[in-house]
Amino acid sequence: MDFTIDELICACIARQVQDGDLLAQGINTPLVMAGFILAKITHAPNAIFTSAIGQSMCQDWSPLGVGRIEDLWLGQALAHFGFVAGAADLLPNYPTKEFFRPAQVDAAGNFNNIAFGRDYRHPRMRLPGSGGIPDVTVFSDHIHLYVPRHSRVTFTEQVDYISGLGHVPTRRRGAGARYLISDLGQFDWANGRMRLTSVHPGISIEQAQKKTGFALEIAPDARETPPPTPEEVRLLREVIDPLGVRKLEILGGSARKDLLRHILAQENAL
Repeated sequence: MDFTIDELICACIARQVQDGDLLAQGINTPLVMAGFILAKITHAPNAIFTSAIGQSMCQDWSPLGVGRIEDLWLGQALAHFGFVAGAADLLPNYPTKEFFRPAQVDAAGNFNNIAFGRDYRHPRMRLPGSGGIPDVTVFSDHIHLYVPRHSRVTFTEQVDYISGLGHVPTRRRGAGARYLISDLGQFDWANGRMRLTSVHPGISIEQAQKKTGFALEIAPDARETPPPTPEEVRLLREVIDPLGVRKLEILGGSARKDLLRHILAQENAL
């Protein structure tokens, strides 16, 4: 079947959505939003989106964009709320499902989006920051993670800082991350430690382990990830994301810059 890795990731994200879910959309996560919309079109018509970008709640959707993303979050909004109200009132009282993209994650599912380097005042690299991640991960039972480019830099024995709380003995509420999708496979924390449940077509268990900086548990029924269906691929390419915004999370360097310029030109946003 003709599909790309970004389309497989989107299909796997969509499979985590159930009809009626309240789905939280973070900042700059087009792979996740494409997967959420795919789920809504195919099997979860009653899913509702909440967004940190537009601080809004949406029943409907629009194709993905970059320069005109407000067509989705502002143009389709049922209601708007401030970030504080969303974090303090909405999130603690509703079982919101959200995917986070960690810069580092350890075997227990603790993750870091703050900085690389233990010297906080002089880190090797500043990251985007924790945002609302500490507020959500200390109580939520519906934390999901995704990593578009699986490497030992991201999957490390010990994270430099903890912005997202994992499976730790001191946890009083919430469940820690339930699921992770990367460009190599799917993972869970069934026993409190990261476990490989499937590898993508063309990837071996040994390859996934080699690119992970700690020993993975391997599910006894680990298998090959089911590919997206032809209809799912068509929806992603022609209906949900014809501009290819989702690919920005897969590409790097000049290829990413070229695609970004192309998308903005297509949107007449330059």
